[in-house]
Amino acid sequence: MRSASFLAASLALLIAGGAAAQEDPTQLPAPSNDFRPSLTSWGEPDLRGGWPIDHLNGRTPFQRPAEYGNRQLLTEEEYNERAQAVAQLEQRYENEESEGTMGMGHWAEVAAANRRTSWITAPADGQLPAYTPEGQRLSDAMRSTWAAGQHFDWVDDFDSWDRCITRGLPASMFPFMYNNGIRIFQAPGLVALQLEMVHEVRMIPTDGSAHLPRQIGQWMGDSRGTWEDHNTLRVDTVNFRPGPSATNIGTTGSPRENDTPVSEEAHLVERFHMVGEDEIIYEFTWTDPVVFEQPWSARLEWQRDDDYGMYEYACHEGNVQIRNYITASRAERAAEDASE
Repeated sequence: MRSASFLAASLALLIAGGAAAQEDPTQLPAPSNDFRPSLTSWGEPDLRGGWPIDHLNGRTPFQRPAEYGNRQLLTEEEYNERAQAVAQLEQRYENEESEGTMGMGHWAEVAAANRRTSWITAPADGQLPAYTPEGQRLSDAMRSTWAAGQHFDWVDDFDSWDRCITRGLPASMFPFMYNNGIRIFQAPGLVALQLEMVHEVRMIPTDGSAHLPRQIGQWMGDSRGTWEDHNTLRVDTVNFRPGPSATNIGTTGSPRENDTPVSEEAHLVERFHMVGEDEIIYEFTWTDPVVFEQPWSARLEWQRDDDYGMYEYACHEGNVQIRNYITASRAERAAEDASE
């Protein structure tokens, strides 16, 4: 929250400047190639630093509400309405402090409003594509604490995020209500992305090495990076481990239940465009023909914040919550049976 105003203003200037130069002010401008970032001592574009996406957390939905149609940017009137809604959310903390209570105002971080109508940019309507029949079957079979009315009897009744294993991809690249820190580290032939949520680190070789054998699946996939133009890192990720791994759960406007499966055919292509000393436009396309009828894409505007501090991600202290869910669920069902 300490830098939300600065970051929001920078984002507004970025979008406004691009919109002024294009014919359609309702659409996002393409990332510019004008900026030439400084180079590392070994000659690669230098993306190192803190790039938290907490400034994107708030009212921007993952999927676009139907009333916006194919528009990627809000009108001035719509933006003002969102800004007012954000201001009301920000007031929750002060209200709780004055009342001596602790609720969502203390728990959920809210950033300043921006003009995006959704994070999804393709398909044009900003909605996730339809599931294939197999995708729907896999989705229906998924289990999660995010789903209402579910019973828990064993560890496979929980998704990978419930179990503090991973938030998965591309979900980990979207804002949540907290723990939105991202740091980029570089070494010769390697880029590393440190994620605050679950404290995962994505290791991305840029040395031209081939992907691991297909049968070696990983929760975050196997990534390989190449440099495009003079300001862009392209990352190609395959070899995803199938299973209960979320792709979008938690972000405002995403499906309410953790019901988006990942198959072995999933393929993620990301581009990190450094368009200013303190600005990266992050874009990706997710293709999973087993699950979705067509690929889908998203875009987020990152802002540098090297002062952002990452603290311990204590997912569930003592590693007892899975057991607690199971014992509570069994006790609840036993009580229901006894009352019949």
